[in-house]
Amino acid sequence: MKTAVVILNWNTERYLKAFLPSLVASCPDDAAVIVADSGSSDSSLAWVAKEFPGLRTIPLGANFGFTGGYNRALAQVDAEYFVLINSDIDVAPGWLEPLVAYMDSHPRCGVCGPKLHALVQDADGSYRRCSRFEYAGAAGGMLDRFGYPFCRGRVLKRTEEDAGQYDRDASVLWVSGACLVTRSSLWRELGGLDDRFFAHMEEIDYCWRAQRLGYSVNVVPESVVWHLGGGTLAPDSPFKLELNYRNNLLMLDGNLPSAVGPARARTILFMRMLLDGASAAVYLLTGRWSSFKAVVRAHRGFKELRGRRAAGPVKRAKVTGYWKICIILQSFMKGDGIFNYLRRYEDSH
Repeated sequence: MKTAVVILNWNTERYLKAFLPSLVASCPDDAAVIVADSGSSDSSLAWVAKEFPGLRTIPLGANFGFTGGYNRALAQVDAEYFVLINSDIDVAPGWLEPLVAYMDSHPRCGVCGPKLHALVQDADGSYRRCSRFEYAGAAGGMLDRFGYPFCRGRVLKRTEEDAGQYDRDASVLWVSGACLVTRSSLWRELGGLDDRFFAHMEEIDYCWRAQRLGYSVNVVPESVVWHLGGGTLAPDSPFKLELNYRNNLLMLDGNLPSAVGPARARTILFMRMLLDGASAAVYLLTGRWSSFKAVVRAHRGFKELRGRRAAGPVKRAKVTGYWKICIILQSFMKGDGIFNYLRRYEDSH
């Protein structure tokens, strides 16, 4: 098998019913769709067995998170390329071929991904494809100097309409784990995703580690998929907030020394923790008690988990997409002009 397209499912039968048929139909003969199930309590596996009796499933028996689930599932898959794809992704025919072709023709590309557009669920329950970029990954992701992620086409809560402004091959720091293609050889060399993360920002860490090995991470604009988002954890979930704060620190702690040196990395990490503290204070003062507690738990969790995974050599490694700007400040100053500013910045660097 050349390409394994693997969905990690946890209680998302409704999305499998909506999007799995078109995904299966879209895949060429040398690609196989696999559903790995994280101990779902709904009828996901029963529905797949009934509607797609020839489709391979991997019952994991329990929810190990995005990281642990994929690590366990892909250990049982033999293919040249692994495609990680969410169950709430809608695809059109021809979405996969440009991604595989790009990997075939660029042997030093370790990870690539499509452009992500937003998928909207209307009041009647139907889904509508949009031309506006989707929050989770848009047209490829970057980090600012303090480790805050943003995307080409998405900054904080602002998103752009896709008017072809990113329709060129581009190296980025990360592509979204909602739909990500990686070489299986690289996956094994890196040891898969970092299990400590459980979910959220694990793909940024994975892509950064791939760049540290000399591979590139690229967006392939000829491929477009539509992402609903928020299918497992609601956007305002305190647990999701905790994971984002904690995992951002874990990611910086593990990778930043290779980009800026250990001393500078410690300074940036300290500044980032102060900024997190400022966020927590705002949550507290505005009565968002659960969000305040999420930040406190995140910092406690970071201190408990840091160092549990060997970071490897701390030799300096040039990476694409770690920008020496403060995205929050720039977004505040530029307003809706932030995207033009970032495109000029990208072109000049």
